[in-house]
Amino acid sequence: MSFTPANIAALVIAASFAAGLNVYATVLTLGLLARAHWAVLPPGLEVLGHTWVLVVCGIMFAIEFVADKIPGFDMVWNGLHTVVRAPVAALVAYHASSQLSPEMQVLATALAAAIALAAHSSKTAIRAAVTPSPEPVSNIALSSSEDVVAIGLTWFATHHPFVAAGAALVLLMAAVGSGWALLRAVKKPLKKLFGGGAEQQSAGMEPPA
Repeated sequence: MSFTPANIAALVIAASFAAGLNVYATVLTLGLLARAHWAVLPPGLEVLGHTWVLVVCGIMFAIEFVADKIPGFDMVWNGLHTVVRAPVAALVAYHASSQLSPEMQVLATALAAAIALAAHSSKTAIRAAVTPSPEPVSNIALSSSEDVVAIGLTWFATHHPFVAAGAALVLLMAAVGSGWALLRAVKKPLKKLFGGGAEQQSAGMEPPA
């Protein structure tokens, strides 16, 4: 199967968004599909089907599956993965675009890192708004949805790359918008609380006339 620049770009866009949500699920899905011959990946991604890659990603996915659903700890976990998701997405894109020109390969790598970082940042922002809720159901539901989207979008990227890329871009815009709106919604009451307290303290320290 020959891969055109358009096919590779579509695969990179979809897989990078999925990696921004759950990089281990994304790489594991790509590796399993390639290992089982259920999908043909671009030359350069053969390593994803190696046993050691599947084992490591499988273990890390199992850990993230639990860690990402614990309120409070999920913020620590996502914070640590700021330096994991975007670089891995960039590395996958770099190898996926190995048959393209060096300029296109660099562009694909940069695009993958930007998309993964945007998806990761939006996910973290949404988690910051949801985590303070007293019940754990919202965290579990949100994390499970992210896992399903990451796996489903990765599968679609290998079979219907243009559909997957379009869906990834729509989801990315929605995630960025939702993350921004939720952060602003959380920021207002916090600013009012701490700002109001500071104003009251300042007023109490004024000397009597």
